[in-house]
Amino acid sequence: MKRSALRQHGLDTIRGITLLSMIAYHASWDLVYLYGVNWPWYRSFGAYLWQQSICWTFILLSGYCLHLGRHRLKRGLMAFGGGALVSLVTLIAMPYSPIICGVLTFLGTATLLTIPLDALLRRIPARAGLAGSFLLFLMLREVNSGYLGFEGVLVAALPQSWYRNLLTACLGFPYPGFVSSDYFPLLPWLFLFLTGYFLYDLRRREPFHWQLPVVTGMGRHSLVVYLAHQPVIYGILAALHMAGIL
Repeated sequence: MKRSALRQHGLDTIRGITLLSMIAYHASWDLVYLYGVNWPWYRSFGAYLWQQSICWTFILLSGYCLHLGRHRLKRGLMAFGGGALVSLVTLIAMPYSPIICGVLTFLGTATLLTIPLDALLRRIPARAGLAGSFLLFLMLREVNSGYLGFEGVLVAALPQSWYRNLLTACLGFPYPGFVSSDYFPLLPWLFLFLTGYFLYDLRRREPFHWQLPVVTGMGRHSLVVYLAHQPVIYGILAALHMAGIL
């Protein structure tokens, strides 16, 4: 029990640090795209790496943490429900740029899919599972754009008939004209989630167990922080705008 508690503290700290990075990234997005702040770097490859570091960390951690705790079904349903709430709110408030198949919806779906597959996945050697999952993630990295390949290195085109409707979009094959300001379909991200799942069996101990005031608590309540952070950011920026600061 003591080791488990320490492990949770370390994971919560990593998650909390990533949440702070995400909040800073989204606040920057709002400043650039909603308030017209001229910041060319934010459209650069460096900013893209920043964004990718956030989502990769969250998804790997979620796969890793699937082994911890006994309420997987509850966790999966809560994440999926949170994603559905975000989609509903953005469809009403921002119909021109809603969040469809966002990261919370993905994390909930990946958790719910992995529950019935758990017994089968446990039969796969951890090293083989990790290597295979990560390789599949790399191979499918450009599937949303219609190709097999990774980060612009295109290997083969996929049939356009696969890219048809909302269901195919949530699987990873978005139809022409599909729009989502936060898009994490099952492919390729499920395989990064599974990479984290298999990583647990290779390293069950964390490299550190330290806690940070506030930050670790944020990581412990990551779903609440995720749901609340954008309304809080909007409120602060709107107040600054009304005050003539922005």
